[in-house]
Amino acid sequence: MQSSNPVFKRGYAALENRGGTAVAPSTEELNDLYNAPAASSIRTGRMTIDDVVARTALLFAVLVGVGALAWTLQLGGGALLIGFLGAMGLGLYLSFSQKIKPGLTITYAALQGLALGTLSQMYETAYDGIVGQALVATIAAIAGVLWAYKSKRIRVTPKFTRVLIGALFGYLILAVGSLIGSFFGLGNGMGLYGLSGLGPLLAVAGVALATFFLVLDFDQIEKMIASGAPQEQSWRAGFGLMVTIVWLYLEVLRLISILRRD
Repeated sequence: MQSSNPVFKRGYAALENRGGTAVAPSTEELNDLYNAPAASSIRTGRMTIDDVVARTALLFAVLVGVGALAWTLQLGGGALLIGFLGAMGLGLYLSFSQKIKPGLTITYAALQGLALGTLSQMYETAYDGIVGQALVATIAAIAGVLWAYKSKRIRVTPKFTRVLIGALFGYLILAVGSLIGSFFGLGNGMGLYGLSGLGPLLAVAGVALATFFLVLDFDQIEKMIASGAPQEQSWRAGFGLMVTIVWLYLEVLRLISILRRD
């Protein structure tokens, strides 16, 4: 089962072009991967979990660093627009690019940091302490999902994937409908979640979807490692994780703001 995330689809495509086969790892294979020494990727040229952790940590270090600077400087709406539009455009390019581009991936992290730092500062001004609450909730969600996945309490099956994709489409339709309704005077100042009845429900749905999409990301990374994906694909894995985690943080931030406003 290939991932619905185009970032990881490219990873499978690159593996298949090298003559590999994307198959689900066995329990023994996963144990070997996690017990393997960190230098194994240097010897084999294949991606390891250490590679993914290192690339993901680097990307988030850039994001947090730029975000902290943007927060301190209080750059305003212009920086927010530049960051989000730049990250959106570059993110789409990286998602569908066949080549791994570490420099552009780091640039994406910097643009996300610019946008998130500016936006978070705006939220903090409106709701004191909200960013700390959102960060704690996001980290807790990531840790909880990772624990549930590693302990096999959540299993990725074709049905699980189809349900998530269907839920995502339903969520997008409702969100767009809510946004359009707000333009026609049906909203109450909730921004994207314009309709008062849909606002909290869409926010909760967004948090749930982003959380469960992390499960798909973890699953696809394990499959890529077990299938012998080249080491450079760890950049793609780190980028894919960043996309989902940023989405989760934004949904949590929005949900808390709605609850505090009400």
